[in-house]
Amino acid sequence: MAPVTASPKIRYLPYPPSFWGGGFSLTWRILAVNIFALALFAGGFFYIDSYRSRVIDERLLQSARRLEMVRDMAAHIAPAQRREVLLSLSKQNGERIRLYSPQGALQFDSARAGGATYTLVDPAEEPLKRQVARFLDEMVDSIVRSDPLEAFEEPRRDVANAWAEVRESARSGHAVATARFAPDRTPMISAAVHLQDGSTVLAITNARDITRAVRAERLRLALVVTMALLGSIWLSLFLARTIVLPLRRLARGTARVRLGRARQVHIPRLPDRRDEIGVLARSVADMTEALRHRIDATDSFAADVSHELKNPIASLRSALDGLENVREPALQRQLLSIAQDDVRRLDRLVTDIAEASRIDAQLSRTRFEPVDLGQLIEQMILAREKRGIERHVRLAFARPRKDVAVVMGEQSRLMLVIDNLLDNAVSFSPERGLVQVTATVANDEVLLSVEDEGPGVPPEERETVFRRFHSVRPENEAFGKHSGLGLAIARSIVEGHQGRIVIADRENALKGARFDVYLPLATLGDPGIASE
Repeated sequence: MAPVTASPKIRYLPYPPSFWGGGFSLTWRILAVNIFALALFAGGFFYIDSYRSRVIDERLLQSARRLEMVRDMAAHIAPAQRREVLLSLSKQNGERIRLYSPQGALQFDSARAGGATYTLVDPAEEPLKRQVARFLDEMVDSIVRSDPLEAFEEPRRDVANAWAEVRESARSGHAVATARFAPDRTPMISAAVHLQDGSTVLAITNARDITRAVRAERLRLALVVTMALLGSIWLSLFLARTIVLPLRRLARGTARVRLGRARQVHIPRLPDRRDEIGVLARSVADMTEALRHRIDATDSFAADVSHELKNPIASLRSALDGLENVREPALQRQLLSIAQDDVRRLDRLVTDIAEASRIDAQLSRTRFEPVDLGQLIEQMILAREKRGIERHVRLAFARPRKDVAVVMGEQSRLMLVIDNLLDNAVSFSPERGLVQVTATVANDEVLLSVEDEGPGVPPEERETVFRRFHSVRPENEAFGKHSGLGLAIARSIVEGHQGRIVIADRENALKGARFDVYLPLATLGDPGIASE
């Protein structure tokens, strides 16, 4: 059996670290992935800021166009009627409109003629929620790095040249619109245009509706992001509970198995889980169970080897001790013969033990190839008949057609199975007995049967005969001729080929034993099998 090697000591933490960004547990990784998606969603705040900028630009364009229309309309209106028209426009659009003379003096102010359309609010006198809203506006503006607007201030001396947009309109000859921030951070849209007679019209609007719309959108977005964040955290914790916790339980169980307490460890099978984690848990549990059986089998095999080696060693020691004290040649020859038999028995035991211990490891590394059992059995029987069969036992083989009973396997190992079964059948056969061998195909399997005319195997012994060192030999056979490993080796090889070996009753209630070996039939998809 393969030796058990000690692995380096590993410290198993209650929260096994992973190596992603400096080492984070799976819980934090799930949370980070979910929050990252929300962070992208929170980028909508940047969109809202750009939305505000676009709305302000659109308002500036509309104000400039409206004053261009006022200039064109003023060319067809008498100067005495301009004030009534400007007052009507002020009431319709909610603007404060001023009219300056060609010399720059104030001639008309809609706020004085028809009432103020807006009032500038002192931020210090506003309620706390407005101050918080204004603070959030400033914070978002600093985060998104929006272009700052100038502060809006009424000139001390209300003349045309006190307004920058008036000076720019005089220079360009077109309507000019400008946006500024009122003290409460609401946009102030002002536009100026020069009329044909040299007069100047200045229209100012406090666009509080833009601020209200932007703040309302931000509030709705913040509520959605907050709800989504809470849902994401809950979902992350749920995923961590359903994924991370079972994995931690499995990790703790496997760590205890590694530390050598396999028999005391219960690996959770998670029968209620039908997902990949449940499959993993059951696979780990099955693997641990198989490991337990392998450890038990190794311990039992070691104990059996020790027991089987003690008998020939004790006999050999007695024979050698007797040679020192016996002087009669006949007794010396008898003791020497016993010692030689014990040495041959030890050699046979060591060879069979080595063969039994190597089978599993060798079969796991061997590349299987197509093997025609019919042709193989025929060659082995012919070779055995040429060497001569004890007690004139006859061998009969019903050979199938060529390339019918083909299996995937290692030919030398399959030969060992057949050889052990033939040895067993011949040893139990009576004088001139008949051993019948057949190889047939049924249900995608190749059935190899070996029947003899010996005493047979009682039903209660049909499983124990496959145990290592369990041997029930014929009465006329010399002691120690067989190690008791032949059938155990045969079963290991057959199971390594994904097959099975059983003992069945002979047909028609005939006397004797029948060993049936079932091996998977080779198909076209197997390596080395080509279509005809």
